[in-house]
Amino acid sequence: MALLHYHPPLQPYLKLLFRDEHLLVVEKPSGLLSVPGKAREHYDSVYSRITRVLPEAKLVHRLDMATSGIILFANGRAAQSHLSRQFQQRIPKKVYHARVAGCPPAQQGWIDLPLCCDWPNRPRQQVDYQNGKPSQTYYRVITTDANSSLLELSPYTGRSHQLRVHLQALGCPILGDKFYAHAAAFEAAPRLLLHAHRLEFQHPVSEHWLTFTSPTPFQ
Repeated sequence: MALLHYHPPLQPYLKLLFRDEHLLVVEKPSGLLSVPGKAREHYDSVYSRITRVLPEAKLVHRLDMATSGIILFANGRAAQSHLSRQFQQRIPKKVYHARVAGCPPAQQGWIDLPLCCDWPNRPRQQVDYQNGKPSQTYYRVITTDANSSLLELSPYTGRSHQLRVHLQALGCPILGDKFYAHAAAFEAAPRLLLHAHRLEFQHPVSEHWLTFTSPTPFQ
């Protein structure tokens, strides 16, 4: 699917939260691709910006273009293999913040809905009880106002668009979501209000537990 009107942000260009000889932790702005797209005009991305300076950097996981927050890179293939294996085994702990329309039915809960690609409308995903892959998200309400709620989200699985589809299914789409929000929720924010706030994982060499946080810009 073509990215119409791709204008990646230049301020901030990229914020480095941590770097050693084995890994890099970066804060991605909303509107920037994690990796280059197929078209030349979609080359600008977190990956291309990082590897321009550090050519050995390897991507470990991705964030949607519209999502902001913490993204992890490995420095070299050995570190990439170790970190990727952690993600496959669901060792890292990921916490997102999202501002959603309305309020969930409970102050906290577990969303367990299988997801698969909605092929005629890709990259959209959908709940599918026959063909979908298991997908689980824990949520907790942080604050609520007259029209929206700020949620803490902890995905157990990492399916494409998982948080966005799960919250839509809960009746509380994320504000600014062009794929899954109804018109009022989409128009309520200038961007997707989803932020990768915290990431915890093991260092690929020392195996010490590391925790990084990124302030949520829409609190």
